[in-house]
Amino acid sequence: MHFHKFEKIWLIVGSGTLIVFLLIIGINAFAMGHTPPSEDEILNPREVDTTPPFDEPGLKKVSENEYELVMVAQAFTFESVKDLKIPKGATVHFKVTSKDVVHGFQIPKTNVNMMITPGHVNSITHTFDETGQFLILCNEYCGVGHQAMGVPLEVIE
Repeated sequence: MHFHKFEKIWLIVGSGTLIVFLLIIGINAFAMGHTPPSEDEILNPREVDTTPPFDEPGLKKVSENEYELVMVAQAFTFESVKDLKIPKGATVHFKVTSKDVVHGFQIPKTNVNMMITPGHVNSITHTFDETGQFLILCNEYCGVGHQAMGVPLEVIE
């Protein structure tokens, strides 16, 4: 088969661009710690209520200016989570799981965004450097009451 000179050039340029793109994406994902979910922290979704730390969801102070927020997502609500107030500059370790279906977990205007899958413990850490009201919401359609699934979080001075 005979290729025209310009076809060869475009095939080489196109293939080279694709390889460079995949390398950049791969290296960037590795450097930033983006990895697929692991099977390290799994639990039975039917036993969430009796499995620590999800048997006592809520906000707990871990150390000076460091908190752990344990949440359980289920049927259009984040269970037993209310009056979330943290000081400015605090680091919050979010630990979330689901009892029923796949839910989303997002805090707009931050980098906090993950998918909550039943049977898995999903974790993310964020430091809140600005005061104000934030809203933790489900960004994955989970049923007819999905639009009401949100929890306010206040960062105070």
